[in-house]
Amino acid sequence: MTYGSASTPHPGPAGAATPATLAEVARAAGVSIATASRVLNNSSQVSAEAYQRVCDAASRLGYRRRRAAWGRSSAGARAVAAVVHAGHRLVYTEPFFARFLGAAETELARYDLPLLVTNVSGTLAETVGRYLRAGNVAGVIIVSDHGPLPLSGSLAALGLPITVVGRPLHPYQLPYVDADNRGGARAAVEYLLGRGYRTIGHIAAPPDTGPGADRLAGYRDAIQASGRTDLPVAYGDWSQASAAHAMQRLLDQRPQLDAVFAASDVMAAGAVRYLRQAGRRIPDDVAVVGFDDHALAAQVRPALTTVRQPVELMGATAVQGLLAAAAGEAPREYATVLPTELVVRDSA
Repeated sequence: MTYGSASTPHPGPAGAATPATLAEVARAAGVSIATASRVLNNSSQVSAEAYQRVCDAASRLGYRRRRAAWGRSSAGARAVAAVVHAGHRLVYTEPFFARFLGAAETELARYDLPLLVTNVSGTLAETVGRYLRAGNVAGVIIVSDHGPLPLSGSLAALGLPITVVGRPLHPYQLPYVDADNRGGARAAVEYLLGRGYRTIGHIAAPPDTGPGADRLAGYRDAIQASGRTDLPVAYGDWSQASAAHAMQRLLDQRPQLDAVFAASDVMAAGAVRYLRQAGRRIPDDVAVVGFDDHALAAQVRPALTTVRQPVELMGATAVQGLLAAAAGEAPREYATVLPTELVVRDSA
């Protein structure tokens, strides 16, 4: 399927550029106008298939909701919204979010702009969508967009500048900022292979997230390039508890496992916890490598070998791109992928 630019209006009957209507989006998607409206209002009362078709049609036709001109909106529009598409538990336990949002807030302070942060899950998306459509903000940063009903699909129709943090798994024409998750994961596993580890497992993050999918792909790249066919994988949900269970499953499946690459430092810490309970020495019996290089990596014992991603730079870059779009500048490129770095410590 080919996706057109989300910012290009479709030609009218006489060849002139005219905005697409909601009815035209519904017709192109093969759904009712009511269903199209529910999708573009972030309602959860639609199927994933209908959601995808409507968002694809809106992107292809360049549909944008009518909204009040920025100059006529309230003074509250002098702000940027960060919409975090994740559950409350994850937002408050995964250090990435605090680091990223802190960096974005610091960058916005240079322009005397506040950052309004909201966490969206479930039916709250509809409420947040209404708030954003009311002209309260000058732009939106979507963080951790994922799942069968990604926010980027419906919020793209707001007509606001939007930057997505993390590679979107759905092909909407929105600029995004990300770390080189696939390359970083590949470097981590290549390091383990170079150290002579033979059976390397992976504690994977949810595959409906860009980082989860890309770090799993990097793991597979490195293992398959080495000529090996054994790719033991167990999934976690970014938490220590889930990673401890995943580590148990990996050891049950591969008692000879001598190394594990976890998709985050938090999950690597969970793996370390279980390995200790199981009487396995780190790294003598099982080496452990994480991803992120949060402060946690240096606090775990033994200190974690991990992949450093430039979280603070991601925050500043996302803000700079968003403000440029708000000023009417076209993006130089839709994908900004920042390099990662392997940090070797004691766990591998």
